[in-house]
Amino acid sequence: MAGPLAGLKVLEMAGLGPAPFCAMMLADMGADVVRIERPGNTSVTGTTGAYDVLSRNRRILKLNLKEGAALDSVLALVERADILIEGFRPGVMECLGLGPEICLSRRPSLVYGRMTGWGQTGPLSHAAGHDINYIALSGALHAIGRPGEPPVVPLNYVGDFGGGAMMLAFGLLCALHHARLTGQGQVVDAAMTDGAALLSAMMYGMHAAGVWSNRRGENMLDGGAHFYGTYACADGKYVSVGAIEPQFYALLLEKAGIADAAFCDQNATRHWPQLRERLAHIFLTKTRAEWCALLEGSDACFAPVLDWDEAPLHPHNQARQTFVTVDGVLQPAPAPRFSHTPAATPAYAAAAPDDSAGIIDEWGRTDLGGNKGGS
Repeated sequence: MAGPLAGLKVLEMAGLGPAPFCAMMLADMGADVVRIERPGNTSVTGTTGAYDVLSRNRRILKLNLKEGAALDSVLALVERADILIEGFRPGVMECLGLGPEICLSRRPSLVYGRMTGWGQTGPLSHAAGHDINYIALSGALHAIGRPGEPPVVPLNYVGDFGGGAMMLAFGLLCALHHARLTGQGQVVDAAMTDGAALLSAMMYGMHAAGVWSNRRGENMLDGGAHFYGTYACADGKYVSVGAIEPQFYALLLEKAGIADAAFCDQNATRHWPQLRERLAHIFLTKTRAEWCALLEGSDACFAPVLDWDEAPLHPHNQARQTFVTVDGVLQPAPAPRFSHTPAATPAYAAAAPDDSAGIIDEWGRTDLGGNKGGS
């Protein structure tokens, strides 16, 4: 595999969304990720093969960990791995005989990543939950939505992927840096409640300073400001504006042909609801394409709101190759970009049901991870 993480050996215990997303990120960057799945395991998304995008760039071993030989195979892989990722409830890996104490005794430099919603400790740590519950507890969900309406579910971006998978990936690489300096591995406890709270750091600071309200839809970045939000067009499609800086706001008004003096005091929050209503009527006078012709590519901080089919066709995304097609399946390309170690085009997950011995032998021959300690 090409990429900045080429040579890194990662063992992934198959689980739900955030753990596979984290493993996908590492694999996209060149890590050799081997995923352990139960025989007969099916994706939570209901997709398989090339359609199971979260599983791309992996080798998959089908092992029944209740069998002694399968457990021995996993422990042998642990002895060669740089990172292990698991996303079960606290205690499950211990019951399988693969808890941190056992694994770190086999590979002292191992970075052992644990992905959960509530974390390994705390009164809720053993309760079931999903993304929506974790971001609700963090305060993030409360802040998303329109005034007087229930909070809006932001798909599972904030908990599973942003506050979960990406925080785990960051933690793993931090711990890996320490392991390579000292030979000492450790456990990374990544909780989606913690991660979603951290994503809200700026808002908590603004709230403490008295410049961010607890009321949804009344703040600059939550749709309260008329210059930061989405608007319907004459054809039923939508556009987004984010003209925060005064010079960009002035350009938006100029290009949109708005000479109404009521718009001059940009940051008079008491006028925001009325200005939003007026701006909504203005955007309804043209189609999305007409607004794009006027505003797109300027400093008015404008972009069309594109759907799943439209986004890959936009000229900017095409120029940057933001999307790739793998075995007929259109999907986002690896990100971010690297000037000297670019990632390769992804490949869908390849099953290796009888190759545990071969992978163990391969990892033993090419100990490229650079970890100290262990065998």
